[in-house]
Amino acid sequence: MTAILHTGDPERGVLWQGVFAEQMPEVQFLCSPDAGALQDVRYLIAWTLDAGLIARLPNLEVLFSIGAGVDQLDLSLVPPHVRVVRMIESGITTTMVEYVAMAALMLHRDIPFYLSEQREGRWSHADVLLCSERTVGVMGLGELGKASLQRLREQDFRTLGWSRSGAEIEGTRCYSGDEQLGAFLGQCDILVCLLPLTDETRGILSRELFTRLPRGASLINVARGGHLVEPDLLEALDSGQLRYAMLDVADPEPLPAGHPFYGHPAIMLTPHIAGVTRKDTAVHSLIANVRRALAGEPFEGEVDRQRGY
Repeated sequence: MTAILHTGDPERGVLWQGVFAEQMPEVQFLCSPDAGALQDVRYLIAWTLDAGLIARLPNLEVLFSIGAGVDQLDLSLVPPHVRVVRMIESGITTTMVEYVAMAALMLHRDIPFYLSEQREGRWSHADVLLCSERTVGVMGLGELGKASLQRLREQDFRTLGWSRSGAEIEGTRCYSGDEQLGAFLGQCDILVCLLPLTDETRGILSRELFTRLPRGASLINVARGGHLVEPDLLEALDSGQLRYAMLDVADPEPLPAGHPFYGHPAIMLTPHIAGVTRKDTAVHSLIANVRRALAGEPFEGEVDRQRGY
């Protein structure tokens, strides 16, 4: 019998096991570590990987990521023939779009400034602009980037997009490649990072990039902590090159006690909660992809292992 093995959160595993039993009984749903014999496992769903477990899966065909990305998975542990699929599901998209919209509005309306003034006991005012007078640029034009841009347009922000390979998005001017990065950055009052974390994008949020933004621009990072060069961000904020930063990701996570991000007046920090894989909806996306696997159809969200996304 074909089997799928779940690793990670036990509560999620029990819930998904019940859904599979009801909707896809032809596939045995196993939960690690009490999975028993593993020779029938063709599919593995995981957030992180264990070399010992991979070695015990001789018939593994597909690795499903629990998250929207795969950079947290050490794919060097996975045989080259195993296909890798990231999670695409409504819960991740909806929560990410809500977070990006919230963050853009908070930075647009100077909420970090007002929170700092509140803590200091001051009653101050800042100039108020309309959303239509502010440009938000999104780096990374996959599913989450496109959905976030749609919501930002609905809020009446001017929008721009940038990606490595290029895209066409109605209502948003898009740029691509290194040769167009400067033109894109030079117009961004608020920059949103939604890039996949690869060797090419690691450390992209650096002094070099920040100096190409308009002075007083703000940053939202909802991708991965590895995109950001932390000392360069602190320098940019303290010099006034950047006004604010809203960070949902860090490296490492959690940040250690006493880290300067915790107390910096221009930084708003959340603990990697922007885009959330919902237990009640993600299982249906997983089932749909397992059905595609059994039917020999293309996956939704398959990763090019050479590119890393």
